[in-house]
Amino acid sequence: MRTVVTGGTGLIGRVLLRRLPDPAAVLSRAEKPAERPAGAGEVVRWDPLAGPPPPQALRGAEVVFNLMGEPAAEGRWTADRKRRIRDSRVVGTRNLVAALAGLDKRPRVLVSASAVGFYGDRGDELLDERSSRGEGFLADVCVDWEGEAMAAERLGIRVVCVRIGLVMSTEGGALGKMLPAFRLGAGGRLGSGRQWMPWIHVDDVVGLLLHAAAQDSLCGPLNGTAPTPVTNADFSAALGRALHRPALLPVPAFALKAAFGEMSGMLMASQRALPRRALESGYAFAHPELDGALRALLEPAVAATAA
Repeated sequence: MRTVVTGGTGLIGRVLLRRLPDPAAVLSRAEKPAERPAGAGEVVRWDPLAGPPPPQALRGAEVVFNLMGEPAAEGRWTADRKRRIRDSRVVGTRNLVAALAGLDKRPRVLVSASAVGFYGDRGDELLDERSSRGEGFLADVCVDWEGEAMAAERLGIRVVCVRIGLVMSTEGGALGKMLPAFRLGAGGRLGSGRQWMPWIHVDDVVGLLLHAAAQDSLCGPLNGTAPTPVTNADFSAALGRALHRPALLPVPAFALKAAFGEMSGMLMASQRALPRRALESGYAFAHPELDGALRALLEPAVAATAA
């Protein structure tokens, strides 16, 4: 089975490529051979904002995983950065679907990343795939991003949009950014700590991507979150326990606003998202509970350090 992956050099893409049974073709902006991810077969250079990828890169593909996107949780959101966050997802996906439209034989499924930012800041409200969209910049981006991906349905391609939560991995993502402070005993809740964190272990993100590709009954939105969301305060306490460090130094909301500007709203947003469709379709989470997920991630690193 020929598989094509966009965003294969990112955190999720690298893990996905290692899990695929055969080397996949990767569409990437990366220029250096050192950036070739393990598990990649052919690597095709493609600027997703310049136009559709070359047709030969997609020819014969049965499954396409679309994971490209400028990181949203890095630095302040200047006007230029917001444009890049949006265009890397919306314009890039539009150009990918345009290339799929030109194929004589099209893939059977497009599994396209989205994000829980679709729901905006929703307090304690329980959110599943039937919930309405939220407000704000990221919600607008996710709505347009999913709209471009779902356009592939008109080509006879099954489309699944996986709304990915806060990815837990020691190689990057949300946890990777938190670890330095928490390892020094300088971690703690953000703001009030009452906001809900829709976390997910990176292995389950990839598991859900593969599940979405394999399950013909799945189409449309699919929440890529663990079944047990926790508040930021509870998350901070669990991470402190896993590292055997105190987690008693809160970061006030005003300090986050001063440091990150508009992007601080992403850090403080509350999304109590549940993976209803994943569970209904039979997906079994490898790491459904936060304490177990953190142990699986952090204990090997602690043991290696001790050795």
